[in-house]
Amino acid sequence: MPRRSKQEDLEFLRKKLIGLLTGFEAELKRSDLREKVRALVPAFHTLRDLGSSLIPSAVAASGRDRVLAYLRKYALTVVRGDELMVVSGIGDWPRRVRELRKEFGWSIITGTTAKEMDEEGDFPLKEIEASKLGPDDYILLSREPDRDAAYRWRIANDIRKKKTGVREKILEFMRLNVGTRITGEELRYIANDKTEWARRVRELRTELGWPVVTKSTGRPDLPVGVYLLETDRQSPPLR
Repeated sequence: MPRRSKQEDLEFLRKKLIGLLTGFEAELKRSDLREKVRALVPAFHTLRDLGSSLIPSAVAASGRDRVLAYLRKYALTVVRGDELMVVSGIGDWPRRVRELRKEFGWSIITGTTAKEMDEEGDFPLKEIEASKLGPDDYILLSREPDRDAAYRWRIANDIRKKKTGVREKILEFMRLNVGTRITGEELRYIANDKTEWARRVRELRTELGWPVVTKSTGRPDLPVGVYLLETDRQSPPLR
């Protein structure tokens, strides 16, 4: 079972880490690789303890809670995965991010999703240069969770497995959630992470006449990163 990080006094952990790294100087002179690796293990654990102790247990008791606390503190800001690794104090922090998104309804998108939304004009946060973001970047779009998101993720999982096209899958999901705010991360998941998903959403709106709106396309009241099918009624497709 993996070792859990331990929260202790920050200054105590800092001094302990310095002592371990200073003592490692002697280990560098050894020829045995395994001895060097084993000598670094205590320093590795202490560094993890130091990172997890930055957020007090009274605020966040578990690694997942610390990830959420950090994202909420820096909502609508690009957070690197390395940052979440440090404050969580756990190795499986990416799984905790997925849990927060799929099981608890937190609107967390990756940099890849933000970049693909931006290419279609659906990411209006001009202070974020979305074109430079990648899969190890994360953005919390709202400080409040969507309580119905877990139910939608189960529906999305079923639709994702179907043998239909990306556009058909997205439209089916939206029609099952008329008037409901849907995140880009949900739509990307339905599309099996294919980069074309944002373009397919635009086609539904601009070419096929489905009333899909975003913050930058007719509904400034909507949060960033959210799509909404206003009515289950298609206008005549544009020619």
